[in-house]
Amino acid sequence: MPKKKTGARKKAESRKEREKQIRANREHVDVAKHPCNVNMECDKCQRKQKNRAFCYFCSSVQKLPVCAQCGKTKCMKSSDCVIKHPGIHSTGMAMVGAVCDFCEAWVCHGRKCLSTHACACPLTDADCIECDRSVWDHGGRIFRCSFCQNFLCEDDQFEHQASCQVLQAETFKCVSCNRLGQHSCLRCKACYCDDHAKSKVFKQEKGKAPPCPKCGHETQETKDLSMSSKCLAYACSVTNTNVLSSVQLSNAALRFNHMLKDQENVFP
Repeated sequence: MPKKKTGARKKAESRKEREKQIRANREHVDVAKHPCNVNMECDKCQRKQKNRAFCYFCSSVQKLPVCAQCGKTKCMKSSDCVIKHPGIHSTGMAMVGAVCDFCEAWVCHGRKCLSTHACACPLTDADCIECDRSVWDHGGRIFRCSFCQNFLCEDDQFEHQASCQVLQAETFKCVSCNRLGQHSCLRCKACYCDDHAKSKVFKQEKGKAPPCPKCGHETQETKDLSMSSKCLAYACSVTNTNVLSSVQLSNAALRFNHMLKDQENVFP
C-alpha cells in the first residue's frame, strides 16, 4: 500500500499547485488594463506616466493614490482593512499600506491586496525586450507584443511590433530539415514542420498548438501569419518586404569598391 501523506506534505503540494496557477494566470493578464499600469498625471508637474507611488520626474506624492491591485482610490468603512477605520472613508495616504517593489505603485491596506499583489504582480520581470529597461528605469507604461508576448516599453512598442514577424532565416523551411515549416515561433523567429514541432521537454496541452521545442512558447501556424524572411544585399540584412532603391545599391557598391581599394593599398 502507498504511504499515507502527512499534513506537511499535503500543504506543500497545495502550495505548489497555487503557485503554478498564479504563474499561469499571470501570463494571461492584460497588462495595458491592469491597475498597476494605468495612466497617471502628476499633480505637481502635470506629466503623464505610469501609475507610481512617487512621480518619476519630480518625485512628488499624489493626492489620490491608486491601488495597484484593485484600482480603488477610496477605502470604504466596511472592508477587510488591516488598519481599521470604522465609520470613515479613508483616502490619500491613509488608504495605502505598501509599495510594490516590481511595479513601483501603492497597494491599499486591504488584507487581500497586501497578501496577493506581490505574488501576482504582472510586472514582476517586465524588462523591455528591446532596450532592457525595467519599470524603475523609465517613466512610461509597459506593454506586451501582440505577436511574441514579450514586454515592451512605451518608446519601443510600435517599432518592435512592426518588425516582429521576420524570420531569422532566408527561407520558410524547418530549421531541422528541408521541409516547409507549418508552425512558427514568434519568439525564436523560426519555423518547424509537424514532426520537429513535437518536443520531449515541453508537453502539448490538449486543444492547443504545439509549444516551441526551443523556448516552450506557443507556436502559431505560418499560413495564419504575415511572416517574412530575411535576405542579404551587400552584407546588409534586410527583409523581403523592403525594396532597395537603385541609389542605395549604387552607394553600397561604391563603399564596397572603396573598401577593396583600401585593402589593396594596405596589403599591396
